[in-house]
Amino acid sequence: MIMKLTTFFKYFFFILVLVACVTKAQEIDDEREFSYEEDSENGRPIGEKSTQNGGVQLWKNAVPIDMLNERVKMVSHLGLLDRTYWPSNATLINRGHDMMLRWPGGAGHIQINGTQYHLRQSHWHSPSEHTINGRRFDMEIHLVHQSNDNRTAVIVILYKIGRPDSFLSMMKRNLEEVADMRDVEKVVGFIDPELIKSGSRKYYRYIGSLTTPPCTENVIWTIVRKVRTVSREQVELIRDAVHDDSEANARPIQPINGRKVELYRPNDREN
Repeated sequence: MIMKLTTFFKYFFFILVLVACVTKAQEIDDEREFSYEEDSENGRPIGEKSTQNGGVQLWKNAVPIDMLNERVKMVSHLGLLDRTYWPSNATLINRGHDMMLRWPGGAGHIQINGTQYHLRQSHWHSPSEHTINGRRFDMEIHLVHQSNDNRTAVIVILYKIGRPDSFLSMMKRNLEEVADMRDVEKVVGFIDPELIKSGSRKYYRYIGSLTTPPCTENVIWTIVRKVRTVSREQVELIRDAVHDDSEANARPIQPINGRKVELYRPNDREN
């Protein structure tokens, strides 16, 4: 009888821990826990975090930043962006604050400084979070990668209004289907991330944080220099995912705090 009670309490404790972890994960993904507006009343602005004594402090290496020419150092030692992607089963989910395309089993990897970062998911922000010389663009996509030791690297592609983006054209029907479905993960079949075109070998590189809670730091950010085009209708479709009081899901520009920002340019000066 004692053995049975001991086993029961072990399982009971395990269930309590599991529920606590699930609850915490839900809090992190709940857009009501944060706001894109600096003076919002429906959540703490992204960029603040509580201290042990109940105060508030700012992240030192917060993202996004403005890639101002005067801050950027031109380099050629970083090397070409090594992307190896392949088609893989994907799901699409409207998280309320964005649309996320996820590859549960991974869909390839990038390699940075000898470390492989596996592609896990992508999502869109409109308008763009990053700016170049003070100019904000109409949209950006984040390709989020993770290494085996849980380090994160994000590739960013910027967009301005113009010709439709071919990848979003392909995803249009799926995006429309989940526009009014909150937190429902829809299987969309094999999706090839190679179809998300970057179009340039030049890129900015710096170290920062994620732009949504929990705002993990020490993230490697790579922003493709070429700005691609997207139609106004495609931008509006992405914005349909923003169901809170904000009309945008872009975090305000953050202080650079003396960080090093590099612009990789191949020695041959091509593209």
